[in-house]
Amino acid sequence: MTANDVLDLRLDGNVKPWNRDGMDQYSDAHRPLYEVKANLFKGLAHPVRVRVLEVLSASPTVSVTDLLADTGLEASHLSQHLSVLRRHNLVVAERRASQVFYRLAYPEVADLLSVSRSLLVKILERTQQQLVSTVNLPDIAMQRDPEGAPVTR
Repeated sequence: MTANDVLDLRLDGNVKPWNRDGMDQYSDAHRPLYEVKANLFKGLAHPVRVRVLEVLSASPTVSVTDLLADTGLEASHLSQHLSVLRRHNLVVAERRASQVFYRLAYPEVADLLSVSRSLLVKILERTQQQLVSTVNLPDIAMQRDPEGAPVTR
């Protein structure tokens, strides 16, 4: 093994040595699980895509027309975001006559959104508690020169 070799958990459950230098040649099935997870989160890494997934979580299927109305995006921009979501296997498209409908590829996507919302609420509550705890801190005394005037830096 070299300095670039590490042990990883593969999608097939096996632990094998992996060399960082040659990773571009492998499909997701041969990449370390943590890399595949990171790529999944890249698919989620835009507020519009999160919003689209939230809308899709609330209904079995949603038309592109409804997604356009909900997001307020131009069709080309929404199309780009939907393409990213499809590429990351988060949504599935279905054509019905002249309309295209989307749905979540897996119900676990809705679960992931729910868990992330719960986590965010807990983080914000803790941040709020920390902020409230600073209210009762004493004022920091301002430094003064020998004549008593405040010193500015």
